[in-house]
Amino acid sequence: MAGWESALDRLVRERGPALVGHAYLLTGDLREAEDLVQDALVKVFSRGRPVEEIRSAEAYVRTAIHTLYLDGFRRRRHWATIRHLAATPEVSTADGPDLVVGNRLLLADALRALSPRERTCVVLHHVEDLALDEIAGELSLSTGSVKRYLADGRTKLRDALAPPRPLTDSPRRTP
Repeated sequence: MAGWESALDRLVRERGPALVGHAYLLTGDLREAEDLVQDALVKVFSRGRPVEEIRSAEAYVRTAIHTLYLDGFRRRRHWATIRHLAATPEVSTADGPDLVVGNRLLLADALRALSPRERTCVVLHHVEDLALDEIAGELSLSTGSVKRYLADGRTKLRDALAPPRPLTDSPRRTP
């Protein structure tokens, strides 16, 4: 087996679940996360880049995951602006509001509500434990932009995950 083939095999066996988990934090959907990792692996290893060390290969794949995720979001957003020109209206099959069970689902919903850049910055900083300058380099942004995306993302997460406040609008009546 060639050097890059053994690196790919080792990467998928040893780090595949971690890569899918990372992509899941971005997409909020397991199948999309698996597809995103697959696309990133193809992107990295199809270029003939001589990647033989697992750490380097994983870093390349994570960068490709972020790039593909952001590019896909841009495509979907563009399609949403022109879809009405070619598509028929979607029919909703929802029977009612989904039941939210557990903290993981609450967090996944809150992450889904963030913009793609906010979500990526939050995941890289709080899950991957990257410093601001590392995130800036990873996403080709300025450090100030990363700070802004993190601040906005944290605020939205705080609001989404805060416990409900009791209603205190009506004054109490005393007999």
